[in-house]
Amino acid sequence: MAAFHFGFDLNHFGWIRQDFYRDPVWTWQRTAIVSLFLFCAGGGQALAVAAGQGAARFWRRWGQVAGCALLVSAGSWVMFPNSWISFGVLHGMAVMLVLLRLGLARLPDGVLLGVALLALAAPQLVAQRWFDTRWTNWVGLVTRKPITEDYVPVLPWLGVMLLGFVVTRRWPGLWAGAAPRPLAVLGRWSLSFYMVHQPVLIGLLLAVQFLR
Repeated sequence: MAAFHFGFDLNHFGWIRQDFYRDPVWTWQRTAIVSLFLFCAGGGQALAVAAGQGAARFWRRWGQVAGCALLVSAGSWVMFPNSWISFGVLHGMAVMLVLLRLGLARLPDGVLLGVALLALAAPQLVAQRWFDTRWTNWVGLVTRKPITEDYVPVLPWLGVMLLGFVVTRRWPGLWAGAAPRPLAVLGRWSLSFYMVHQPVLIGLLLAVQFLR
């Protein structure tokens, strides 16, 4: 994710020339990154439920995610006023977490897997112009992708989070020893890293440009 964003920043400041919006080299990278992000988020929720995480702790973490989503919108509006982020990955995650923890997590694995597959297929099966506005495109049933720097609607991406939840609930040992210790530590601070890495990268590039 950080490497992808660094490439995006290099392109934004004119150091390289790439089409991040249409070139499959970059669009498939983004799809893979967001998929892994939400799959891991679903897995984390499965582990939290299994560990008996209480409502207070869940809502405290949810508040952090939602608050950071608002900061992303504000920051993107300053940097990209014509394509600011109204519903990016953190916005989507905030809605998906509520749907998962307040209802979907109670479903048996087979039913939840069916819901996940339906969520993944829904945008291809149902698309209405009513969902094309900035106030409704968060659902995901759009006829055209909105002009924005990040767009992670509930559908189809809820399906990826649910898959992560189901897989982890059935095989909780999947994550045991899955990452070297430095990466595991970074994973525990994933939201902080997500919020900090772009300002740092952009600041470094601006500093280099200034010194040149």
